[in-house]
Amino acid sequence: MALAAAVLTGCAGDSTDTTQPSEVPAPPAQEVDRERDTLCQISLLQGLLSGDFQGSISIGELKTYGDMGIGTFDGVDGELIMLDGVVYQAKGDGTVAQPDDSLTIPFANVTFFEPDEQVTYTDVESFEALTELLDGEVERLGENRFYMVRIDGTFTEMHARSEYAQEEPYRTLVEALAEDQTYFDYEDVEGTVVALYCPVYMSELNNAGWHLHFISADRTRGGHVLDLASDELTVTIDCTDSFEMLLPDSEYFVNADFSLDRSEDVRRAETNE
Repeated sequence: MALAAAVLTGCAGDSTDTTQPSEVPAPPAQEVDRERDTLCQISLLQGLLSGDFQGSISIGELKTYGDMGIGTFDGVDGELIMLDGVVYQAKGDGTVAQPDDSLTIPFANVTFFEPDEQVTYTDVESFEALTELLDGEVERLGENRFYMVRIDGTFTEMHARSEYAQEEPYRTLVEALAEDQTYFDYEDVEGTVVALYCPVYMSELNNAGWHLHFISADRTRGGHVLDLASDELTVTIDCTDSFEMLLPDSEYFVNADFSLDRSEDVRRAETNE
């Protein structure tokens, strides 16, 4: 497995936003482990889009790179939500499991969540309304950084999706989702959204912008977020200033053609349009 790393500068910014964010106190400088302030990505989203569904890292090893994040499982068997160091598997049949640490992962983004700021949003009417507010935080704090965000509250509406496991020979992700994804509509459900923001320059490696996964407070419902609404949300932001990527050493990956333009596939996979 090969490793590539890119390092960015620290997170800071003066607020003029009407949401009036409050800073979460940081630990003393001597207690900060700089290696923890890193977003670790397993493989490429473009690899997953092309049909590289074979897991390359175990859940147990993934936990050594972070305690919060999103991803999927071997064969794209459902949506991965990591929260407070626990990995949840939101499956295509609507159930949620805590898989064994031996299960492997083809794609994920994780970090050790260390809050930098917290804001409260009210009267959030849609996915677009939420991401517009989150974009405001990114604009204020710096558009070329990574952000892992925890969003807690009761969702008056939650529209999510997951998918059933695929079998080899694998199709592309868009083809798999067209036939084997399922939708879930929840009302008045308490839970947490784990949101990842990647800067625009990550468009050849991941989805530039926001990617949201949901897990209910009772850990029985979850999935990839397509739409939502809430009267009040607590939003906790981790400005993540370093990036590393672990690449599979499989024959499929090393011979894949990554020169193809997958931007439309990214859009369709993220928005389900």
